[in-house]
Amino acid sequence: MNLPSWLTGMPAAVTVCDTSGIILFMNEQSGKVFAKYGGLDLIGKSLLDCHPEPARKKIMDMMEKRETNTYTIEKNGVKKLIWQAPWTDESGACGGLVEMSFEIPAEMPHHVRG
Repeated sequence: MNLPSWLTGMPAAVTVCDTSGIILFMNEQSGKVFAKYGGLDLIGKSLLDCHPEPARKKIMDMMEKRETNTYTIEKNGVKKLIWQAPWTDESGACGGLVEMSFEIPAEMPHHVRG
């Protein structure tokens, strides 16, 4: 994939798969986040193998229904935002799924703008 350098070096983990769940791209941070599972060597492998049910079904449903999934997690005192969304290929069809995750503060301001 020919991607901009800011995407590969940004401090958020970015992972992209095709509609079969095959990992097409991981940026440097994604490789670090998933290092214990193989890191960047996961490219070309199925991310479905890394998830138990019902997560596998959720991933496939998101692509089929073109739905996003956003949530927060906390692990070892680090809070993260996880954002998953289908991406569209040149023909307008679903090309797969992209996941971005990044650390967020435990407490942060919320602004309502009008």
